[in-house]
Amino acid sequence: MFEPVVTVRNANIYQGGNLILSDVNFTIERGEFVYLVGKTGTGKSSLLKTLYGELELKEGDASVAGYNLREMTWKKVPFLRRNLGVVFQDFQLLTDRNVNENLRFVLKATGWKDDKLVEEKIADVLDKVGLKSKGFKMTYELSGGEQQRVDIARALLNSPKLILADEPTGNLDPETSDEIMQLLFNISKDYGTCIIMATHDFIVISKYPSRMLKTERGKVFDSAVAEV
Repeated sequence: MFEPVVTVRNANIYQGGNLILSDVNFTIERGEFVYLVGKTGTGKSSLLKTLYGELELKEGDASVAGYNLREMTWKKVPFLRRNLGVVFQDFQLLTDRNVNENLRFVLKATGWKDDKLVEEKIADVLDKVGLKSKGFKMTYELSGGEQQRVDIARALLNSPKLILADEPTGNLDPETSDEIMQLLFNISKDYGTCIIMATHDFIVISKYPSRMLKTERGKVFDSAVAEV
């Protein structure tokens, strides 16, 4: 079933007053896995920041998880972000708390009040990422791959329609990268979650081929439309 999660039409992406990407057009459907590639400084981060509401969309049209980015105000941004999950390269976990407390912190911050439901949700996402028994571990006691899994679990907490993954394998060894890629592909397939993954890692891309958006010369090229 055609169910777009991200639609971008004739969008110009700005960083401050500088035009970074012009005439951007693409649609991403439910459950699609899409790579975002391009050299440093070609606009990958600016595009991601526009999609999660950190940069204002001034020209063109875009909707993300049902939210119109042209109508986005700072009051609406938290509601947009509750429908998104963001996975970082450097994990950004709270080191003074255990895994469960890291996840509980996010749920409470996004309005969850029922403690029983909170505990059920934490158990559910840890099960999905294969860390069912690690909830009471301090984050610094975990391996890099386990910390990335916690980061992915955190991104899944509010059952997002879209996960934006920014270099999620950037700090991981090849074997651990494989595990994280398999996990991300399974999430997109099993739960219908749309994933956009920014990466420089062409070894990962060749091993796990999928659709690709490439930032280059102020444009975004889509492998679904033409070779990138």
